[in-house]
Amino acid sequence: MDPNWRLVGRRGALLKRAAIIQSIRAFLTERGFMEVETPHRIPAPAPESHIDAILADGWFLHTSPELCMKRLLAAGYDRLFQLCRCWREGERGSLHLPEFTILEWYRAGGDYQDLMEDCEALVIHVAHAVGLKDQIVYQGKSVDLARGWPRLSVSRAFAQHAQMTPEQALQRGEFDAIIAAQIEPHLGLGQPTFLHDYPAERGSLARLRVDDPGVAERFELYIAGLELANGFSELVDAEEQRARFEREESFRRSQGKRPYPTAERFLQELANMTPSAGIALGVDRLVMLLVDASTIDEVVAFTPEEL
Repeated sequence: MDPNWRLVGRRGALLKRAAIIQSIRAFLTERGFMEVETPHRIPAPAPESHIDAILADGWFLHTSPELCMKRLLAAGYDRLFQLCRCWREGERGSLHLPEFTILEWYRAGGDYQDLMEDCEALVIHVAHAVGLKDQIVYQGKSVDLARGWPRLSVSRAFAQHAQMTPEQALQRGEFDAIIAAQIEPHLGLGQPTFLHDYPAERGSLARLRVDDPGVAERFELYIAGLELANGFSELVDAEEQRARFEREESFRRSQGKRPYPTAERFLQELANMTPSAGIALGVDRLVMLLVDASTIDEVVAFTPEEL
């Protein structure tokens, strides 16, 4: 029988993927982060307007290990990371898979500024570990990874690249569409860029800035127009988090989406969590960047269509 030539052709990317994952583990372990494993099947995901969890025998496959990892933080674990599979219903495209690999790490006592420093150091470390220099090329775009990545606020990004303010975009229900179509293509060109200080309405599980409660301490990392990571200073106010969950769940139901139970144990334990920060980084996309792959299909062993 002839070999599966698609698998044969991915050998180089998969070898580099293995080295990337090993270097991620080494980087975080050397900095005192403890690797943990949490269940992939959970009774209640965090409600999010544009992310849908997949049913699994009455519970859900997690879209992120976030809730369980925060319960560990609340129990006193101060530095944690996890490399795991996650699932999201209906996500398929050149940059998306319904089953994908995510890296999340959390640090007690830190904030989103600390995570930006972590993230910058991690990506540079991984690039060097797989034999790349600070100057890389992704899909014809040259990017300088050397330290000192620029940080661009959402309000400034709208002023530079959009025809309206973030507030106007939110009122019209066009915020996410404008970010994707008008702002993202300009980000991370020449140097990786942190897009930060999202409107409070897009705060998710992030805390609001004390000096400006209209914005959340949240950022996303872009390199060569590719979104790689989403991080924030964690909201530790259980009542505020419950209210946000209720608003999100109400919106989901108004859109005819599958209802979620309340993540009650998470909310009950959240009050025990000290000020902390956490981040999710797409491992498949990081591999894409470092092997110069145009699609996510090129950096995984099997796509859903090949099973």
